[in-house]
Amino acid sequence: MTRKKVAILISGRGSNMSVLIEAAKAPDYPAEIVGVLSNRAAAPGLEIAQQHGIATASLAQSKFLSRDMFEDTMTQILESWEVDIVCLAGFMRILGEDFVNRWQGRMINIHPSLLPDYRGLDTHARVLADGGKVHGCTVHFVTPGLDEGPAILQVQVPVLPGDTPETLSARILIEEHRIYPEALRLLASGDLSADKVLN
Repeated sequence: MTRKKVAILISGRGSNMSVLIEAAKAPDYPAEIVGVLSNRAAAPGLEIAQQHGIATASLAQSKFLSRDMFEDTMTQILESWEVDIVCLAGFMRILGEDFVNRWQGRMINIHPSLLPDYRGLDTHARVLADGGKVHGCTVHFVTPGLDEGPAILQVQVPVLPGDTPETLSARILIEEHRIYPEALRLLASGDLSADKVLN
């Protein structure tokens, strides 16, 4: 079995990154994590990746004259790792259209809502403010529009009486950790593609 080479983009602790790293340790898993790239040098996830012997890199967008230059450098790093698939795991930058198109059909993200509902940030607080009864998480393909790409897997999580953004987030994170490795497995094995999801 030829395993797909995967890079993970993070901005923080990377709890979903850690789950993907653990999943990829299984000998029958069709992907291997070859690199972790962060836009924050202080991201705790970088040290975690290094402890697993995974290549890491950090780039501060503020050091570049433009987003294009920043993303061109990101692409150079990803290509140096010979990456097949890119996974976003709490990467807190909106990616430009050229970069997204470069990885079209090969870049996925985990988002804490039932897309297309609650795109963007603060999803847990927003669903509670709206009196929502159901929340959840979605793994989706990344497209130029914010959180607009086709969904791969979704899980519903009920909103409970007395929930806070923190309690709701904690329950949803459990489901994120379950479905993100499964979505990557589907994509890396060839059982799933953007074309299959779109058609």
